[in-house]
Amino acid sequence: MAYTAVNPHNGETIQTFSNTTDEQISHILDQAEEYYHRAQKESVDKRADLLNKLADEFEAHLDDYARLSSINMGKLINESRSEVKSIVDYARYYAKEGPKLLQPQKYNKLSVGDQAHVEFSGIGTILAVEPWNFPFTQVMRVFAPNFMLGNPVILKHASIVPQPAQAFEDACQKVGIPQGAFANVFASHEQIDHIIDDPRVQGFALTGSERAGRNLAAKAAKNLMKSTLELGGTDIFAVLADADIDKAAKDAAEARLSNAGQVCTAAKRYLVSDEVYDEFLDKVKKEFDKYQFGDPLDEKTTLAPLSSQSAKDQLQEQVEKVIAGGSKVLYGDPTPTDGPGFQFSPLILTGMETNNPMYEEELFGPVAQIYRVSSEDEMVKLANNSRHGLGGAIYTADTEHGNELASRIETGQVAVNRILDEQAEVPFGGVKDSGYGRELSDWGIYEFANIKTVLN
Repeated sequence: MAYTAVNPHNGETIQTFSNTTDEQISHILDQAEEYYHRAQKESVDKRADLLNKLADEFEAHLDDYARLSSINMGKLINESRSEVKSIVDYARYYAKEGPKLLQPQKYNKLSVGDQAHVEFSGIGTILAVEPWNFPFTQVMRVFAPNFMLGNPVILKHASIVPQPAQAFEDACQKVGIPQGAFANVFASHEQIDHIIDDPRVQGFALTGSERAGRNLAAKAAKNLMKSTLELGGTDIFAVLADADIDKAAKDAAEARLSNAGQVCTAAKRYLVSDEVYDEFLDKVKKEFDKYQFGDPLDEKTTLAPLSSQSAKDQLQEQVEKVIAGGSKVLYGDPTPTDGPGFQFSPLILTGMETNNPMYEEELFGPVAQIYRVSSEDEMVKLANNSRHGLGGAIYTADTEHGNELASRIETGQVAVNRILDEQAEVPFGGVKDSGYGRELSDWGIYEFANIKTVLN
């Protein structure tokens, strides 16, 4: 596996990194184990101070880190800035709330005995296998809560974003994060298997494809290792008859085309009430027209390229299968785009029936599907007729009714009258084939904690 940064805008190679050797990985595991035992004796407040310093580093050099995301995976520069701002928020959240969340909890007047308390500590080294679409966000979501617990984190990042991966480790070292608390490895699949088999590694977190999740989670389970998985989705964007169609159309385009559609919680399936279907379709097409390709570093650019040639080839193959399976193109040109970069023209497809070979597949790029629905029951049935369950959005003039409808959707999170996004204070994760476990909020810090009961 070659760890190489290639600019998706022009296809030019930026930098290639050497793979981490077996000896280096062995040394990293030794350092992690030493740090783990040391950290369990140290003050949580001390780690909170260091996490705030890490946030300061990213905040002070925001443009430098943002640029790495843009040139490694093609994200628009303003989107990259927003991503770096998000990890600053995540770090500050856990620096502030972590010490409180890890305080022992007391239980009085038990059925047997007088009282008990529950205390929280680390469990050991955590292996994080992360994707390229949010090169910094994915890492901080795992690192910040586990650092507060004193769990070392070893990162195996996607091979196309080596510069952000290395930059995160460099930032940790720069602010004084102890050796062993975090390490980035440019590892092969075989080396990752060996890390999972190491008894010092006690947790495994993955955000990525279902195939990778099934494979690596099985290896983790064989070792009785706790794991969390976030594996993508086919999220809905439901538009009810009473919705503000102008806002819904604008948000629908943004929710499908931001980050070139390469977002696990992107609005992939538009479910639109029959009464407003034609109006919504007309307006969302006009919104799609506003998105134009260009250099991601140019702030005037509104549509990013895909992350790699392989991502472009895979999406093209999927679209061809969708159309061959009976779907029709309502917007855009499905023929491959030319040019040195990895641009992919936005599409809106219709007629995706359950017998289409791509019905259950995630189309990871700027390709939307639209469905006309005649009732809310049909909308809910269609929304839940998916093996995925990560996110979704509902647009309606009646927010209370929107919340009621959200409760019927089989998914990990739903936004009402807004684009779904991540917040440090609330949990993130999915159900069904979208994975299990939660990141962020208090739920995220307890995923890899030893929750120990002491009875008196």
